Amino acid sequence: MSEVRVEGLSKHYGAARALDDVTLTFPDGGFFGLLGPSGSGKTTLLRAIAGFVEPTAGGVFIGDRPVVDVPVEAREIGMVFQNYALFPNMSVADNVAFGLRVRGTARGEIDKRVGDALELVQLGPLGARRPHELSGGQRQRVAMARAIVTRPRVLLLDEPLSALDKALRVDMQIELKRIQREVGITTIFVTHDQEEALTLSDRIGILKGGRLIREGRPQEVYSDPGDVFTARFLGEANVIEGTGSGDWLDLPGARVARPEGATTIAVRPEHLSVTVDRPDGPNALQARLRQRIFAGAMGTCVLDWNGQMLKAVARHEEFSDLPESGPVWVSWAPRHARGLKAD
Repeated sequence: MSEVRVEGLSKHYGAARALDDVTLTFPDGGFFGLLGPSGSGKTTLLRAIAGFVEPTAGGVFIGDRPVVDVPVEAREIGMVFQNYALFPNMSVADNVAFGLRVRGTARGEIDKRVGDALELVQLGPLGARRPHELSGGQRQRVAMARAIVTRPRVLLLDEPLSALDKALRVDMQIELKRIQREVGITTIFVTHDQEEALTLSDRIGILKGGRLIREGRPQEVYSDPGDVFTARFLGEANVIEGTGSGDWLDLPGARVARPEGATTIAVRPEHLSVTVDRPDGPNALQARLRQRIFAGAMGTCVLDWNGQMLKAVARHEEFSDLPESGPVWVSWAPRHARGLKAD
């Protein structure tokens, strides 16, 4: 069993709290994404699990084994860093074999496991090359092979795709997911890229100011963020505030249905409709279309409602009858509004 748990984990640097009483479970064999703005504590959490950071308080467990006092090399963890940390003077095969040699593994076993690892990351023929002879994506896969060749119980990934260009990053997301599924290893992944986290992860956790503020399946957290910060951080959200009156949210010049008595709601851009004529239904706001943005198959409308910017996203042809600018109506189905707690 390779479930990872942190319980009441804190890390203080003087008065600064890099981690503040974080309790979280990373399921056995799952792919867990840690998200948050710069300084939120996500990398500190990863490094505390690895053993590079000593917690101020709390526990770290791999399976049922507490590991806070266990040295890094004895935690059975593989790690891929942002810059891959490959040895430039070694061949690809020697880079991958390094951890096995340190452990005193027999030569025949090293050759077999290195070969298997390079085949898994689809670099079998490139074992004799040096890192500078590889593309960025290939170097990333060498780093993955080196991390998994020792058969660790847990794989930690610290923004491993951030150095790649966008097109290659998308390709490597597919590769990462494939490799993780084939190996079946518990994987914890730190990223600042929300789309990347949603694409790769089975579950995600969002940190802010060293505290865990939301955790769950990506679809759940995206569709029901729970608070204003999460709604705005994870994708785009139209956040609308008003005052409550029974089942209704009173807004300037309008009244809309409110979920569960909320006074702040979020509606994702893909759930907003924009029309010239007032639509049927309870949720309709008169706004001014400021800009239409063409982006291939999809289009974005930027709107001004009562001095607040709203965004609507849909297939480009759905906006074809709209003016380039001017008065329009914005509406949404009541089921697409989510109540939010204040930050």
